[in-house]
Amino acid sequence: MTQFILHPQLAVDTVLLGEFPLCQVLLANDGNFPWLILVPKVNGITEFHDLTDEQQLQFLSESNAISKLLKDGLSADKINIAALGNMVPQLHIHHVARFKEDACWPKPIWGQIPAVARTEQQTIQLTTMISTKLQAGFIAIQA
Repeated sequence: MTQFILHPQLAVDTVLLGEFPLCQVLLANDGNFPWLILVPKVNGITEFHDLTDEQQLQFLSESNAISKLLKDGLSADKINIAALGNMVPQLHIHHVARFKEDACWPKPIWGQIPAVARTEQQTIQLTTMISTKLQAGFIAIQA
């Protein structure tokens, strides 16, 4: 079996929080938004339809867990889910918690404002909350 390789740009722009059976769970390095990215651990795919039917169902289950976690855990007003891939071709799906008070509301987040680094304390608080809720509610991720 071939070892999964994360695209180098995703490795630079994110922190690995853990793994689901199908996807790596990444935290985007942008303190403007609680922003998770799911990356299926399947080399060489660029589109959702490249996944097998079974993988697509597993992805939907994992995506729902992340979406519920962001919506309920952070009391988000809306969850934005997007798979762009114009800059990074490896299939990766963004899950962004949005709030009516955020700097971009109601517009999309891309290209609106510069990324802001999280403090170490903000990162610890967010990753602890996410890990705790995932372990309690769906599939324990490996930190």
